[in-house]
Amino acid sequence: MTGAAITVMLGQAWLVAGLGVGVAFLLFGLDRVDASARGAYGFRPLLLPGLVLLWPLVIWRWLEATPADTQPSLKRRHKRAHAAIWSGLALGLTLILGTGLMLRQHDVPASSSVRIGPAPSDADE
Repeated sequence: MTGAAITVMLGQAWLVAGLGVGVAFLLFGLDRVDASARGAYGFRPLLLPGLVLLWPLVIWRWLEATPADTQPSLKRRHKRAHAAIWSGLALGLTLILGTGLMLRQHDVPASSSVRIGPAPSDADE
């Protein structure tokens, strides 16, 4: 068996194992790892390619996860702090871009055109 054939065989085994782990995780484990994914079935097929490639990490995370009911959720003040930070960033970026547009120079004289090409020789003149 050549090295290329062994590499292809190992890649196929990795993908088959990943497909099995990915499907099992989507059906049984996602709700345990992420409580906010409970009942959200529309995005699960989008996770499958990443789960297939990263299946050892998925198993590790799945085994370390506590049941979703015992996981602490974000507190109300954390959510308020995040909302304030994102609102501040949106306002700040708008002010920075608006200020830049207002302060740009409108009356800059146009530069003279420059010929791009070989320099004219003395014989041409």
